[in-house]
Amino acid sequence: MRFIRLPAMAAALSSMATLALAGDLTVGIAASPSSMDPQFYVIGPNSSMARNIFDGLVNQDDRQQLQPALATEWTSVDETTWEFRLREGVTFHDGSSFEADDVVASLDRVELASENSPSSFMPYVSGIASVEAVDPLTVRIKTEGPMPLLPNNLSRIAILPAELGQTPSSELNTGKGVIGTGPYAFVSWVPDSEIRLTRFDDYWGETPAWDNVIYKVYTNDSARVASILAGDVDMIEAVPPADIATLEANDETKVVSSSSNRVMYLHMDQDRAESPFAAGPQGENPLREESVRRAISLAIDRPALIDRIMDGQGVPAGQLVPEGYFGFVDALSPDENDLERAKALLAEAGYPDGFKLTFHASNDRYPNDSLIAQAIGQMLTRAGIDTDIVTLPASVYFSRASNLEFSFIMGGAAVETGEASGVLGPLLETYSDNSGRGNRGRYSDPAFDEALQTARRTIDDAEREAKLQEAMRIAMDDLGVIPVFFLAHTWALRDDLNFDGRTDGYTLADDVASAE
Repeated sequence: MRFIRLPAMAAALSSMATLALAGDLTVGIAASPSSMDPQFYVIGPNSSMARNIFDGLVNQDDRQQLQPALATEWTSVDETTWEFRLREGVTFHDGSSFEADDVVASLDRVELASENSPSSFMPYVSGIASVEAVDPLTVRIKTEGPMPLLPNNLSRIAILPAELGQTPSSELNTGKGVIGTGPYAFVSWVPDSEIRLTRFDDYWGETPAWDNVIYKVYTNDSARVASILAGDVDMIEAVPPADIATLEANDETKVVSSSSNRVMYLHMDQDRAESPFAAGPQGENPLREESVRRAISLAIDRPALIDRIMDGQGVPAGQLVPEGYFGFVDALSPDENDLERAKALLAEAGYPDGFKLTFHASNDRYPNDSLIAQAIGQMLTRAGIDTDIVTLPASVYFSRASNLEFSFIMGGAAVETGEASGVLGPLLETYSDNSGRGNRGRYSDPAFDEALQTARRTIDDAEREAKLQEAMRIAMDDLGVIPVFFLAHTWALRDDLNFDGRTDGYTLADDVASAE
């Protein structure tokens, strides 16, 4: 006869209870990931999915505050040295142990994974000079200069097993060999259809809430709403504003909204003398003129977009981070709609009769993105800019935009690191192999670059914020991009589930719990 000590029995019963209460969760998502390699492409659907499967040394919570993850503590040894103490007893999904060598290989791999990336993770590691495994549970990182934001940056870098360190993204993109330490292990992926995950019982954190998680892709808003009303899914993200009232009135569902860190913005070709879809009378590119960019901003009625297109779900933007975020500038207000001044600026720039413009945007990536583009196009046309609208599926649109095939585009950018450099750098820093990889308008200003780079090197918080604010003012005075409004993130879920929402807009399975 085998005897079980009471504490062990209690633990076993507790585990059984957890298993008994667990079940499957099915989530309807608005956009399919384009890759299962967590280090390949900085874009929301990829990053959101990766957070289910992978951890960083540091993770961000639902309000983007830094939390210990694979590292339990981190210390700035001196101005150019950081030391990370790693969590004991962590295993990867394949059963191998997590140690310092995995961190070294993962950080080294970011450059390899950046090849052919539309927007790479290189800016988050570009200031790192060396990574050393001091012992199995200690990593020392030397930086080229002071990097006070290194923990923030590393919250964006997924850690993989060391043996994947030389694996190119072409092998991981499809999900083959995808192994992390996160609460759920990868099972399968049918692009543009569904992703299946399963609970990782040896997860280092709290026991994952669900046995299996299925993410179903519904790029069509109406289909996504219909899926939860029909009971085909337990939860959906990116609820169309026009459907919020319907879902709130339904006894079986509830709606959760959260403030957002994602700004919808316009990017313009500011580099080429002749641009493929923007032409003045002599074939020149008018978007290179700051006064033309200001006229475009003044032509946009931001409150009308939010009220009429977004059903009130948004906040007008005059800069790239919302109020309350590190680097926000109080004095930068959104441009108020002023058609007469917009026309006057166009005339002063030499375009009294406007010019021809084609505006490209996605039609399945953001809430109402196609409708927003059409409304903005009409506003620009009223100001005298003869604007055509072309919208494309995100799977086609973003790669073509990164190849500079367009002249005037719309995008959405999240404050990935929780502070302003996380959006200023990717969108506006001078484009190079290691910087500005999301700078699809090729804006470049030495004063902006210097202010941003100084901020990244500044240890003192107040001085660093002042430099970030300086960079923000330079870019917004130039209108390197035109901020339009901050989205609100909205989800709908079964009434017997709980979810608090996230400022980053991620839909993570372990944030969803039973309401019982």
